Amino acid sequence: MSQKNVLILGIGNLLWADEGFGVRCVEALNQRYMFGSQVKLMDGGTQGIYLVQHVQEADVLVVFDAIDYGLAPGTLKTIYDDEVPKFMGAKKMSLHQTGFQEVLAMAEFTGSYPRHLLLVGCQPVELEDFGGSLREEVRLQVQPSVEIALDYLARFGVVPSERAQEPAPDLSPAELAMSDYEGGRPDEQSACRKGDLRFIGSANGDKG
Repeated sequence: MSQKNVLILGIGNLLWADEGFGVRCVEALNQRYMFGSQVKLMDGGTQGIYLVQHVQEADVLVVFDAIDYGLAPGTLKTIYDDEVPKFMGAKKMSLHQTGFQEVLAMAEFTGSYPRHLLLVGCQPVELEDFGGSLREEVRLQVQPSVEIALDYLARFGVVPSERAQEPAPDLSPAELAMSDYEGGRPDEQSACRKGDLRFIGSANGDKG
């Protein structure tokens, strides 16, 4: 089997509760496993169109994301190949999903499109919690999602080794790692996490 370029991508926004699911999945993979040089792990955040060049280089693309499938909160669903773009825009739950749908379309238009795609999506519990983190139902699906991805990658001969004592390289600022992010998170009495449109305008000097 010829060596394939693999992109493992977590997309979403850590600042909005379960929106951070995809990023936490790729973070968990990075912290525990070491891959060969043909495998790239990325915290794609909400970069949207800026991810095109990375997608174009991939033969195999694995994406983790929070997706509104209309299922029970915390439910995992796997989507493959040609079906993936349809679900990246499911109900347009957030702006980054529409953006990634466009990323796939642009890669296809240029003729540099992954031959194999896997989307591991989790139904969110809560999104409207600024500064919040994953709800327990979603947090519990991070490790199962990692295992799904590893099983899929094994089909292509991609089998990572477990990290021993070697520290994992940062995929994003260290302050956003789950342990530091959770440890520094104020409680709900100390920080407002939900904006109230009745007062936001007044606070900014908008009398209308």
